[in-house]
Amino acid sequence: MNKPIIDAHIHLDMYEDIDGMRIVKELEKYGVESLISVSQHLSSAHKNLTLAQLDGRIKPAFGFHPEQAIPKDSEIADLQHFIDKHINEMIAVGEVGLPYYLRQEQKNIPLEPYLEILQLFIQQAVAFDKPIVLHAVYDDAPLVCELLEKYSYNNAHFHWFKGDQKTTERMISNGYFISITPDILYEVEIQQLAKQYPLSQLMVETDGPWPFEGPFKEQMTHPKMIHESIRKIAELKRMDIEEVYLVLYENTKRFYSL
Repeated sequence: MNKPIIDAHIHLDMYEDIDGMRIVKELEKYGVESLISVSQHLSSAHKNLTLAQLDGRIKPAFGFHPEQAIPKDSEIADLQHFIDKHINEMIAVGEVGLPYYLRQEQKNIPLEPYLEILQLFIQQAVAFDKPIVLHAVYDDAPLVCELLEKYSYNNAHFHWFKGDQKTTERMISNGYFISITPDILYEVEIQQLAKQYPLSQLMVETDGPWPFEGPFKEQMTHPKMIHESIRKIAELKRMDIEEVYLVLYENTKRFYSL
């Protein structure tokens, strides 16, 4: 585990304080150079900024996670003002996107307000030339592609992406990045995606504290799990693991200007 890695998507602010402190304390032990810690909303952004100020290896992204109720206009305005104020301390706009899972649970949720909010954040990412971290899976992914194409913006990272062949090919063609979670060890869908997607457009993430199954069942999600993900990616792509480590690391550094 002496090869450097970067967790391209984690919610460090959502861990219990004792668990978050443990993760930060163990970063060097497991070769974790940086954490891209994304935000859920304004208070989450405040906490991520505080964490980043305490440890420079934590790189905060600020945004509104779509799998929650639509906020008041004033809340989004306050969050956008926060981004404006802290643009130099922010690694990216995120996590933003569309509420696929929420709409599966609650069929009457309108999509249009979420599209409007997402467009505001895309505009902000474009204006500041910052990467955008996206939550957009299955039927929602083509809608997000359309918005990105509308603004001719390719600096996009679809985290834990899942979608059909046509959308996957579209994303590859547009130069979008995706990141692979530890469920690659046991989810055939993710294994197939990792085989198809070019290594040059891949990153690795945990999405912690989201828990995983398989060999990680009942374990606290930790960036060290990424080492197992990389081994699996190398196996699936039939590539030398040293090369896979290096490419994933360099991809993430380049994408996030680390």
